[in-house]
Amino acid sequence: MLDKAGFATFITIKDMERAIKFYKKLGGKVQSRASGDMKDSWASLKIGREEFWLVNPPGKQPKKVDLAFFTFVVKDIQQTVADLRKKGVKFWKAEKMGADTKIDGVVATDSFGSTAFFNDSEGNLLMLWQNN
Repeated sequence: MLDKAGFATFITIKDMERAIKFYKKLGGKVQSRASGDMKDSWASLKIGREEFWLVNPPGKQPKKVDLAFFTFVVKDIQQTVADLRKKGVKFWKAEKMGADTKIDGVVATDSFGSTAFFNDSEGNLLMLWQNN
């Protein structure tokens, strides 16, 4: 059954070199990559305990759904934001989700947790999340 299966996230990209460079800023380490004529079609990276597959599918891609994003669960969101900013990552302006939302720079905090949003080099929406 799947209770013993691993989990990998596939992220569609347009430019493999650019995407690998970006994900290395996040702490990613290349695990494997296609070679030869396929070298720009896929690569796997490990970030923390998770594996990410950068995939450059052939042909025209459909418009991405705006609400589809990947979340990195962190222990200290403010420190993580500061560290990533030093590496050139640009964050979205934080937005109020409700009347009780507190905004601190690019971090929005609600009763369910704190969030900060940014895009990868390929335009994919990514999120940092800290449980409060």
